[in-house]
Amino acid sequence: MFVLVNLKAYAADPVEIATVAHDVADESGVRIAVAPQTAHLERVAETGVETWAQHVSPVEHGSHTGSALAEAVADAGVVGTLINHSEKRLKLADVDGAVNAAERAGLETVVCANNPDQVGAAAALGPDAVAVEPPELIGGDVSVSQADPDIVEDAVAAAEAVDDSVDVLCGAGVSTGEDLDAAGDLGAEGVLLASGVAKADDPRAALTSLVEPLS
Repeated sequence: MFVLVNLKAYAADPVEIATVAHDVADESGVRIAVAPQTAHLERVAETGVETWAQHVSPVEHGSHTGSALAEAVADAGVVGTLINHSEKRLKLADVDGAVNAAERAGLETVVCANNPDQVGAAAALGPDAVAVEPPELIGGDVSVSQADPDIVEDAVAAAEAVDDSVDVLCGAGVSTGEDLDAAGDLGAEGVLLASGVAKADDPRAALTSLVEPLS
């Protein structure tokens, strides 16, 4: 299972959480990555943790002020990127452009989607993975794998129908080892989570508890 911790723009210490994530990944053998703010990418990558961007823009080198150029992100030590998170929605053509930009820079890609239909459309663009995240559950206390297991299973089926090489992750409300177990039972290859670690009083304890079923 792949655990991707999105720090969003929370008031969390990105280096502290990255260091914790690196240690817990080493101790447990579970693949754990951290996606900080763009300004913190290089500092987080220097901890040795697998580092992801929260977004890359569908642009090439040129006059694109304010864009997150995929090559610049890769130069910071990043290995992958989220695309089309529910808090950073893109038009389908721009999702396609961002996937192409990321691949051009050698970055792994996870395209986020709200529902199984969107998962199928995203899978058709050829990312490495898609993540199903119902917006109404994001930031809540109940994970999608517990609140609506059918949506995870349907998302897995939708991706397989388009391209069975595209992995499916699930997110929204994930915070416990039980959530992680349930996601795997439903066919997901990993999870996205944010507040369960970024806003935890003890991020190490939160991550350790999360991956315990896999250790």
